[in-house]
Amino acid sequence: QVQLVQSGGGLVPAGGSLGLSCAASVSISRLNVMGWYRQGPGKERQLVALILGGSEINYAESVKGRFTMSGDNAKNMMYLQMNNLKPEDTAVYYCYAVQVTGPRNYEYWGQGTQVTVSS
Repeated sequence: QVQLVQSGGGLVPAGGSLGLSCAASVSISRLNVMGWYRQGPGKERQLVALILGGSEINYAESVKGRFTMSGDNAKNMMYLQMNNLKPEDTAVYYCYAVQVTGPRNYEYWGQGTQVTVSS
């Protein structure tokens, strides 16, 4: 069982920056997939950034060049740095991880963090 606990987020004016953190209860080197998703008001949950097995990070087109995902193995942390925020970035953000154990994939989600960008 993996627990993901998020922190950060809040209210920021358009053009501002925010950082999100996600603390994992296991070494992130043991996680096969890590990423961030978001769900805006009245919208489906959508991918923000994803890394599979230490390969290149994939970003949604809408956040490329503005958001940066990173990790710290020593601290078991994942981060999402969001710059030049836009009102359409307003959403609940979730960190996400998958751990492959034998033939099974286990998915884990953080509790969600509200990000509100005012125009």
